[in-house]
Amino acid sequence: MKLLLDTHVLLWWLADDARLGTQARELIADPGNDVLVSAVSLWEIAVKTRIGKLAASLDDILDAVRANGFIRLGLEDTHLHALMTLPMHHRDPFDHLLLAQAVSEGAMFCSDDANAGKYGVNVVGAG
Repeated sequence: MKLLLDTHVLLWWLADDARLGTQARELIADPGNDVLVSAVSLWEIAVKTRIGKLAASLDDILDAVRANGFIRLGLEDTHLHALMTLPMHHRDPFDHLLLAQAVSEGAMFCSDDANAGKYGVNVVGAG
């Protein structure tokens, strides 16, 4: 199974945060699953760190993504085309790109965001 992590899920996993539920932990830890981390999430982390909304070390996160064996997902034309077809249930551009990537990649989207299910994406609850 392909599993695309929402940004907060990536951060919860790396911090071993108690908010990350058992099902999500098992799916992420399962070596049979391809766990995808989007450049969009890394961009979101960088932006939020720069403006003071998040205290994080981008280098530590990048190292941890590699150490966990997660697959880095870039932004492709197919993702942008999928983005153009998404409805506008809310206005978060990071979420929209992540959801478009999940659709385009045929991946389950692991998130605790209540809006994610409104987009016709297969969602695995993170909590």
